[in-house]
Amino acid sequence: MPICSDGGLVHDHHVALAPAMGADFVMMGRYFARFDQAAGAKLPTRDGFVKEYWGEGSNRARNWQCYGQGGQGLLFEEGVDSYVPYAGDLDEGLALTVAKLRTTMVSCGSRTLPEFRSTARLTLVSDQSFQESHANVTLRDTPVTIS
Repeated sequence: MPICSDGGLVHDHHVALAPAMGADFVMMGRYFARFDQAAGAKLPTRDGFVKEYWGEGSNRARNWQCYGQGGQGLLFEEGVDSYVPYAGDLDEGLALTVAKLRTTMVSCGSRTLPEFRSTARLTLVSDQSFQESHANVTLRDTPVTIS
């Protein structure tokens, strides 16, 4: 049975971590919501910009037919209504994400996604290591920094 990484993927390293943890595919609504081409306003913050994001199962999406429960309408809200870090143009951002995923796979000795899924090994690292070099993972005994 295929495994889906459903929800929460925002950054490049999430796209690499999902198959490394066994996902066959990823849902990337929150990832794509960061770009200019996505719906939602671009808003200034103290630290830069964010974009509005709302999940398909949120009250804001108002997709009652999809999430209705036996004709009763939406009984509870499943989706998120929040903000994601602004990431600019989709073409540039997606190209960079794909390049980082390919580089991570090559660094781990994998040529295909199925091979990467089956051979990747994740190792916990200290908080200090994480702070000094972003997200550190060890895949197939090879330390790789994904940022």
